[in-house]
Amino acid sequence: MDLLDPKNLKFGDEVFVIYRNPHVPSVSNIKAGEIVPHPKDPNQYALFLNETLHVIEDDDALFATQDAAEKAYFEAMDPYNS
Repeated sequence: MDLLDPKNLKFGDEVFVIYRNPHVPSVSNIKAGEIVPHPKDPNQYALFLNETLHVIEDDDALFATQDAAEKAYFEAMDPYNS
Protein backbone atom coordinates (compact mmCIF):
# COMPACT_ATOMS: atom_id res chain seq x y z
CA MET A 1 0.00 0.00 0.00
CA ASP A 2 1.08 3.56 -0.64
CA LEU A 3 0.56 4.86 2.88
CA LEU A 4 1.84 8.24 3.99
CA ASP A 5 4.17 8.32 6.97
CA PRO A 6 2.56 10.62 9.57
CA LYS A 7 6.06 11.89 10.44
CA ASN A 8 6.34 13.37 6.94
CA LEU A 9 3.06 15.31 6.98
CA LYS A 10 2.91 19.08 6.78
CA PHE A 11 0.12 21.47 7.67
CA GLY A 12 -2.01 22.07 4.59
CA ASP A 13 -1.34 18.67 3.01
CA GLU A 14 -4.32 17.08 1.30
CA VAL A 15 -4.69 13.41 2.19
CA PHE A 16 -7.21 10.73 1.32
CA VAL A 17 -8.72 8.24 3.75
CA ILE A 18 -11.11 5.33 3.64
CA TYR A 19 -13.93 6.66 5.79
CA ARG A 20 -16.62 4.42 7.25
CA ASN A 21 -20.05 5.91 7.48
CA PRO A 22 -20.80 6.09 11.23
CA HIS A 23 -24.52 5.62 10.58
CA VAL A 24 -24.17 2.69 8.16
CA PRO A 25 -21.09 0.66 9.19
CA SER A 26 -21.11 -1.44 6.02
CA VAL A 27 -20.61 1.66 3.83
CA SER A 28 -17.17 3.16 3.23
CA ASN A 29 -16.08 6.02 1.00
CA ILE A 30 -12.82 7.59 -0.06
CA LYS A 31 -12.71 11.12 1.37
CA ALA A 32 -10.25 13.97 0.99
CA GLY A 33 -9.13 15.75 4.12
CA GLU A 34 -6.58 18.36 5.12
CA ILE A 35 -3.79 18.18 7.66
CA VAL A 36 -4.26 21.03 10.15
CA PRO A 37 -2.85 22.01 13.56
CA HIS A 38 -4.43 20.16 16.47
CA PRO A 39 -6.62 22.67 18.35
CA LYS A 40 -5.18 21.81 21.78
CA ASP A 41 -1.57 21.32 20.70
CA PRO A 42 -0.53 23.42 17.69
CA ASN A 43 2.66 21.34 17.31
CA GLN A 44 0.57 18.21 16.62
CA TYR A 45 -1.43 17.30 13.54
CA ALA A 46 -5.14 16.69 13.10
CA LEU A 47 -7.20 15.67 10.11
CA PHE A 48 -9.98 18.02 9.01
CA LEU A 49 -12.55 15.77 7.36
CA ASN A 50 -16.29 16.26 6.86
CA GLU A 51 -16.18 19.59 8.71
CA THR A 52 -14.78 17.79 11.78
CA LEU A 53 -11.32 17.55 13.34
CA HIS A 54 -9.98 14.05 13.88
CA VAL A 55 -6.92 13.17 15.93
CA ILE A 56 -4.48 11.21 13.78
CA GLU A 57 -3.95 7.79 15.34
CA ASP A 58 -1.02 5.44 14.74
CA ASP A 59 -3.22 2.97 12.88
CA ASP A 60 -4.86 5.53 10.55
CA ALA A 61 -4.26 4.90 6.86
CA LEU A 62 -3.51 8.16 5.05
CA PHE A 63 -2.92 8.22 1.30
CA ALA A 64 -1.38 10.89 -0.94
CA THR A 65 -3.83 10.28 -3.80
CA GLN A 66 -7.38 9.13 -4.30
CA ASP A 67 -6.10 6.39 -6.63
CA ALA A 68 -3.83 4.99 -3.88
CA ALA A 69 -6.74 4.97 -1.41
CA GLU A 70 -9.03 3.27 -3.94
CA LYS A 71 -6.40 0.63 -4.70
CA ALA A 72 -5.98 -0.13 -0.98
CA TYR A 73 -9.75 -0.25 -0.50
CA PHE A 74 -10.28 -2.71 -3.34
CA GLU A 75 -7.34 -4.87 -2.24
CA ALA A 76 -8.79 -5.04 1.29
CA MET A 77 -12.30 -5.83 0.06
CA ASP A 78 -11.31 -8.41 -2.58
CA PRO A 79 -12.12 -11.82 -1.05
CA TYR A 80 -9.64 -13.49 -3.46
CA ASN A 81 -6.74 -11.21 -2.46
CA SER A 82 -5.52 -13.14 0.58
